[in-house]
Amino acid sequence: MNAKKLALLAFSQLIVALDYNIVYVALPDIGHELDFSAQTLQWVVSGYAVGFGGFLLFGGRAVDRLGARRMFILGLTLYGISSLAGGLAADPGLLVAARVIQGLGGALLTPATLALIYSGFAEGPMRNRALGAWGTAGSAGLAAGALLGGVLTAAGGWQWVFYVNVPLTLIAIIAASRLLPPDPSHERGGFDVLGALLATAGSTLMVLGLVSGPEAGWVTLHGLGSLAAGIALIGVFLLVEARSREPLAPPRLLGNRNLATSMLVILFFQSALGGGYYLFTMYLQPVLGYSALQAGLAFLPLTLLSMVSAAKLAPALLGRWGVRTTLIVGMLGSGIGMVVLYAGMSADGSFWALVPGTVIWGLAGGFTFVAMFAAAGSGVALTEQGVASGLATTAQQIGGAIGLAVIIAVANAGAPGVDGLRTAGWVAAAASIAGALIALTLRRRPTAAAQQATTSPEGITR
Repeated sequence: MNAKKLALLAFSQLIVALDYNIVYVALPDIGHELDFSAQTLQWVVSGYAVGFGGFLLFGGRAVDRLGARRMFILGLTLYGISSLAGGLAADPGLLVAARVIQGLGGALLTPATLALIYSGFAEGPMRNRALGAWGTAGSAGLAAGALLGGVLTAAGGWQWVFYVNVPLTLIAIIAASRLLPPDPSHERGGFDVLGALLATAGSTLMVLGLVSGPEAGWVTLHGLGSLAAGIALIGVFLLVEARSREPLAPPRLLGNRNLATSMLVILFFQSALGGGYYLFTMYLQPVLGYSALQAGLAFLPLTLLSMVSAAKLAPALLGRWGVRTTLIVGMLGSGIGMVVLYAGMSADGSFWALVPGTVIWGLAGGFTFVAMFAAAGSGVALTEQGVASGLATTAQQIGGAIGLAVIIAVANAGAPGVDGLRTAGWVAAAASIAGALIALTLRRRPTAAAQQATTSPEGITR
């Protein structure tokens, strides 16, 4: 895979990350103008998680069966159309619906991007570098999202945090049409329609229950009812998959120890990240009184350090330590960074009290993000990389929904103001440290340096 194609794949990850982070600093303005309540405002973030997490297994298998290039372009198209609709939305329902469609676009785009990386680079140093470039683009998107969200909200209104995606997706679609080779035209097997319906419905209901619980109440149809129904459908899905000739998620893949462990680590990492970003925003703006632009600038150290860490530290540490040790150190470091960050919060505090925590969290989180997905794709056949990346990213989206729901519930249930935010922050830090303990169960594999001796000099799958 040449440099231009890798740049395109990295650019697509930048779009996904930009879309995730750009809305945070615009949330207060969105809530005020469209009349969201303090509790329902989370749906601007959670609506995206419902669409993304609900359709990822479907998207991953669609990549394997229908072709990565087709799903890559379709995902970008959905992103562009739904971003335009989001900017034009005049009430909460339309905005949340647009965010759900954006999530569906991400559910097709992300597995396609990862499958193209996994199939283009052999496991080892070159794949680690490619994933490093992909992770760097993601961190760049988070950094640009935080700053750009503040600039656009201050200059043109919150609508522009959605409009900005339209030209970006158009550029990527044109580049993909020229750079990515056509998908194979031969038959690649059947498609498990029943499994796709069950997985999509089950995942969607689980995420819906998790994000609805704090607002509607856990002992309600929207809360515990949706969550229970989702879990039941996932159980039926697993039974169907065991008997299917062309399963959506092959049982042998679900039984892959490294993939299953990686999914749990990703779930805990994203729980801490999603909740942590929300708390950081709520501290900077409502408590310290920062404007949208000032809040965006305050995010820069965290995300720029993550970008440098993903680009420089991740490949080096994966090569020296291997995936298992890199993940353990990264998850512990992320948790420690959050502890230091939230300890620095006070009602009359300043940005400088937050800097030590953001430095630790940013550096550790950057190389952890790359290591998680390196672990998820390790040892998986090329013909199943789409669904494997779909499973891993499903864990990421469900983790983000869990983290946001729990963090908001803890923050709102505890002491008002900074004390509630700090208590919720300890919960986020604990989730990251728990992920480090789970990473201990990963199998030890040869480091990249050892693998390099058994691959071609270029390390690239031809």
